[in-house]
Amino acid sequence: MFVLTVGCVAQQADLRHTEQKLHDEVSQVRARQGQEIAVLRDHELPQIRGEVERALHLARQTEAAQEDLKHRLAQLEQYVKKMDADQAARYAWIQKSFDTQDTKLTAKVNELSRAVETAMAAMKKDVIEAVQRTNEALAKRVNERLEEQGRETAGQQQQLNHVSEKFVQFNQALTGFREALTELHEQMQQGEQAAGKSLETLSQNFQLLATRIAEQDRRIEALVRLVESSRSQTEMLQQAAKAASSSAEPLMHGSEAARTEQQRSEGGGGMGGQLPSGAPLSGTAPPSITIVPPKELPPEPAPAKTEPPPDRTQYERVKALFDQGNFKAARNGFMAFLSEYPNSDLAPNARYWLGETYYRENDYQKAIEAYNQVEIQYPRSEKVPDAIFKKGLAYLELKDKERAESAFKQVITLYPKSPQAGKASDKLSKLKSGR
Repeated sequence: MFVLTVGCVAQQADLRHTEQKLHDEVSQVRARQGQEIAVLRDHELPQIRGEVERALHLARQTEAAQEDLKHRLAQLEQYVKKMDADQAARYAWIQKSFDTQDTKLTAKVNELSRAVETAMAAMKKDVIEAVQRTNEALAKRVNERLEEQGRETAGQQQQLNHVSEKFVQFNQALTGFREALTELHEQMQQGEQAAGKSLETLSQNFQLLATRIAEQDRRIEALVRLVESSRSQTEMLQQAAKAASSSAEPLMHGSEAARTEQQRSEGGGGMGGQLPSGAPLSGTAPPSITIVPPKELPPEPAPAKTEPPPDRTQYERVKALFDQGNFKAARNGFMAFLSEYPNSDLAPNARYWLGETYYRENDYQKAIEAYNQVEIQYPRSEKVPDAIFKKGLAYLELKDKERAESAFKQVITLYPKSPQAGKASDKLSKLKSGR
């Protein structure tokens, strides 16, 4: 039994050690994953977004330049049409004035008209060629700029595809890790169930052994009473021996036999409490032995009320300081609690309220760091949705609406049944409506 007990204790210690090791590994992996996600979110994604916005800005500038060229071309066409109209009107006026003059001047007018028409044609041709050259140069510059923008957009698309592949690989690795963690958890549960069954078997064996020991004690008491009756008979025989000296020696022999039998009975209690057969006491028949059946054990007294564990006592004392508004003392108390009881069930609550002390004193950046530690170190705690929601409120106080929206969406996606999901949905609605 002792070996079994030691084995069970060792097995429980190994289980605790394995569980702690797994918990530490999970915390480290989640911390690394949180850092990688933060790097992607804080550095690479804003850089890519900025490059895309610059590309869109250049495309808009190019479109604006094209519109300007079209507008200038329309103005030139209007100007040419106006010049044509003016020249036509002038030609009509000149022709009308020449009609009123001599026939001699008609030839000169005709020559002048032809010269004017030739000049106008040459001017129109020059204007058209200049416009065409300008349009070709602008079109060439626009095409070169568009090609450059296309190459930049293709490079950015490749970067986006690379980032997407990284995210897919990360999600696959995270899924495999979750499956492995689930298998380990199931194995631990099976081990705990087996250990529980072993403990139940041991407790049943202990109860059976206790019952047998109690029965042996009752048998020993019966033997003690039997030995006492034998002693009384021995004393009576010794008194009779004084009266009859001739029978003294046999009586002494019987007394020694009685004492020997007493010693055997006292030493034989551990072997079932039975007297050896065929051992007479002073030549008389041994008295009948009546074994009393075992009585029911009295009910165990109710356990006394135990005091609360020290970690809960210290946590409630520090929480009372927070409720009183003494945030600095509460912050120091929560830090001391986390240093002294890092594996307590109340550690996630202490970490959350530590962030609340910073939030109440408007130190939102440190509050965000404390809320992140709740999510990283205690991912299965009930305080995680509270921490993520309060992190979103802290980002709102810092005028960072994008990260605040991301935190609220995380609460709604990962913890849709929590009370904080409704609050996060209300906050998102207000942000979208611009309130």
